[in-house]
Amino acid sequence: MSTDRQGGFEDLDCYQLAVQVMQEAYRVVRVLPVEEKYNLASQIRRSAVSSVLNIAEGYGRYHYLDSLRFFYIARGSLTETLSAFVVCDRLGYGEGNLAEQRSLCHQTIRSLNGYIRYVRTQQQGAQEFGHHVLHESQNAYEIERSITIEGHGEGIP
Repeated sequence: MSTDRQGGFEDLDCYQLAVQVMQEAYRVVRVLPVEEKYNLASQIRRSAVSSVLNIAEGYGRYHYLDSLRFFYIARGSLTETLSAFVVCDRLGYGEGNLAEQRSLCHQTIRSLNGYIRYVRTQQQGAQEFGHHVLHESQNAYEIERSITIEGHGEGIP
């Protein structure tokens, strides 16, 4: 990893801790039996990566309520990753590291909760846009189809 960072989400403690959780998740996945390759392993990787990516995406949003939405998803993904560590332990795949994994996940969640509190107090974007959640406009796609009915030769919309 390059050390030429320019600040931003990479400097957040909660982000750095989430990266550690992700690294631990990938370490666990490497020792899972082959029959878990497409089930448990996939789920652990997705939840761990989701927490990291959602913290970064939340950081990149302008309005604080939009940011919070991503931080809440990240928190849920961290809890899901912890649950996966518990499952691995219960199934005998955890190598006895559950206490450390649990501690790391809880530390990460506490750090993220602290950052969530900070973001709430700053209320970035509230002066310009108010205290309502912003939504990106949805694209509407209309598909016009015609059906040919046997014996009629014309398309019916």
